[in-house]
Amino acid sequence: MVSKKDIEKILDEYDKDKLTIATVCSHSSLQIFNGARKEGFKTLGIAIKERAKFYDAFPLGKPDEFLIVNSYDEIFDLKDELLARNAILIPHGSFVEYLGASRFKELPLPTFGNRNVLEWESDREKEREWLEKHAGIKMPKKIEDPRNIDRPVLVKYHGAKGGKGFFIAKNYAEFKIGIDWTKKYSIQEYILGTRYYLHFFYSPIKEEGYKLSKGTLEMLSIDRRDESNIDEIYKLGAQEELKKMGIFPSFVVTGNVPVVLRESLLPKAFEIAEKVVESSLKLFGGMIGPFCLESIVTDELEFYVFEISSRIVAGTNPFISGSPYADLIEPGMSTGQRIAREIKMARELGRLNEVIS
Repeated sequence: MVSKKDIEKILDEYDKDKLTIATVCSHSSLQIFNGARKEGFKTLGIAIKERAKFYDAFPLGKPDEFLIVNSYDEIFDLKDELLARNAILIPHGSFVEYLGASRFKELPLPTFGNRNVLEWESDREKEREWLEKHAGIKMPKKIEDPRNIDRPVLVKYHGAKGGKGFFIAKNYAEFKIGIDWTKKYSIQEYILGTRYYLHFFYSPIKEEGYKLSKGTLEMLSIDRRDESNIDEIYKLGAQEELKKMGIFPSFVVTGNVPVVLRESLLPKAFEIAEKVVESSLKLFGGMIGPFCLESIVTDELEFYVFEISSRIVAGTNPFISGSPYADLIEPGMSTGQRIAREIKMARELGRLNEVIS
């Protein structure tokens, strides 16, 4: 992984008044570019050939410039060009997935956030250690041996896949039908309840608000996910009958739905997020900026966290003009703009090295 000292050296040589916000043209880039523009930054989109034309449809979300590449690995070859633009890279789910967590950590360019989090987030075992052991958060029970499946379970592959390949099984026979043995996977108990995706923002430099041992915590929005055919498929019949017909439920995310949480649950949500941030500070120096707690709330009003995404997630896209929560902090604030605001604030305070790695 590129060292923090190397990044700090690059930042020292940057023209701080001419910073450029750059990201891959996918996922949540429209709101990242829009938010950066609102905060007065130049923007740069890294796009695979034909992707650039799509942005003409949304002029307020279109970057000022494009860098066109044939593959995302070419970003490494564009190092000097990006450095000349005083670029700050903004990670998002697609960006990390396209490069792979290990390659992303090697990018020799200033990146918003703490890339040390990737070691803990991209591996399901380490993610569970972080959330369950160190943060003390309830998670669905893990099943070590698929032959011991005696209840509904969710089988998930490692990494950010947008739900691709995930499936439900109730026994070992169903597990064998669905599993791809070439991929690293985890098996967890399927918790019955309502899924909520809680979008938080941790700032190590802001002092006003919901205070932690260092910095503050904000809730910016909440969403639910439309997941390919899984959300509607059970209207057609039981899962077992559908499989006999060659129809397999899929958890591939296709869209996002805005949600407002029952207000009495908000203190619990903040308590969980606080534990996650505080444990991250102790484990690897803290995750910085936006993160999403992917959770289930049962009919007993208990939270279970089944995953964490430690960067901006696509579920924030319904809230480009703010949300019922962000509007109570600053009207119209999106997660994309909040990222740019953090960079701007860090620059003004002379503390860019605290939010960039």
